Amino acid sequence: MVSIPADCGTDAAQRGLSAMAQAMEPSSILTIANEIRALHEQGVEVANLTVGDFSSDQFPIPTGLHERVVAALERGDTNYPPPAGVAALRQAARAHVQRTQGLDYPLEAFTIVGGGRPALYATYRLLVDPGDLVVFPVPSWNNHNYGEVCQVRVHTVDCRAEDAFQPTAALLAPHLSEARLLVLNTPQNPSGGVMPKAEMAAFGRLLVEENQRREQNGGKPLYLLFDQIYRSITFAGHQHYSPVQLVPECAPYVVHMDGISKGFCATGLRCGWMFGPPLISRKAVALLTHVGAWAPKPVQTATAGWLDDVAAVDAWDQHLIGEVQGRLEVLSRGMQRLKDDGFPVDYIEPQGAIYLSVRFDLVGRTTPAGMVLANNEDIRSYLLQSAAFALVPFSAFGAERADHQGWSRASVGAASASELAASLERVHRSLSQLS
Repeated sequence: MVSIPADCGTDAAQRGLSAMAQAMEPSSILTIANEIRALHEQGVEVANLTVGDFSSDQFPIPTGLHERVVAALERGDTNYPPPAGVAALRQAARAHVQRTQGLDYPLEAFTIVGGGRPALYATYRLLVDPGDLVVFPVPSWNNHNYGEVCQVRVHTVDCRAEDAFQPTAALLAPHLSEARLLVLNTPQNPSGGVMPKAEMAAFGRLLVEENQRREQNGGKPLYLLFDQIYRSITFAGHQHYSPVQLVPECAPYVVHMDGISKGFCATGLRCGWMFGPPLISRKAVALLTHVGAWAPKPVQTATAGWLDDVAAVDAWDQHLIGEVQGRLEVLSRGMQRLKDDGFPVDYIEPQGAIYLSVRFDLVGRTTPAGMVLANNEDIRSYLLQSAAFALVPFSAFGAERADHQGWSRASVGAASASELAASLERVHRSLSQLS
């Protein structure tokens, strides 16, 4: 038996890691998860509103998808899929986009990938070189991390609570003249905001105008990485659009990312698709083949059959919207009661995705133990320890200004309506104890 010490190679690795690896920052969400795990081990029931995921107890995947995955395994669909994806799924994804968004892309535009992350990573790798500029609004999920990994320059633009933390074209336009990539996500993680139709059209026109200018000057294009993984989860009064639906002329500059992770509560099945200019899709196939980032073949064949079952998919969409919106409304009503009782809290009415933007403006308040809450991290920790109420501050999503104002993300993917209601009672007691 050869025993290897826990610190084996640490000194060498600190000297040997690449510049990219040295630049990578640990996830603050994982740090919060460790605190929640420690409380669970102490027997504390925590309202875990931190995860951008679905508890399979609360949100099992659609029965039709589950049955098809099992059938695919029993058929022996366990070898490598084609690099671009199983043909049936590429065709089903194309038909799904035609039906749900009115976009008729050629089949060559579709690449099947192992969930949303490979599509995001591939787009960064294919369209920007180290040192190039990427622009995105904040709060924003994971773009800082992709910036570090791809060694690009990033420029963030703070969004406003009155816009549900969704950007406007006028807000971002002044920052795009040197950018190679713009990244947008709607419905948004972390805020739950949905970009209005007029703003989406404005972004489409902005892309066209900026690229016309660059073509005349011989410059490289500005591309839009458009993350629509929560596309199907929107609530009354809000609707999701792609800029290509509204301004078709911008299609040469838009790469879409979508998949089954959120709309079908199937995060662990790792199946998504990217679509846009066919040449970019072919390059993504070449890149991701070397990474091995394809979706598992049984999941691909199952998803193809599921997407083709249009009536079942439509029924599922309505079911999921009802389940998610119901929980978000419990959370928002509870926040409103706290607000009515005079506590310095706020929230944004649910618009889409599985998130609610909540604000606990508690800086300067003193806990029963005599600690003065100095920042949003102190507020997060106090709510977790005193009320077993776990949030993610917007600083985890790059939004320092919103973080200073007390804004956080609350996710309902792992909590029942009754658990949410009980947690809000605990929050009320904890806020009452502050001075």
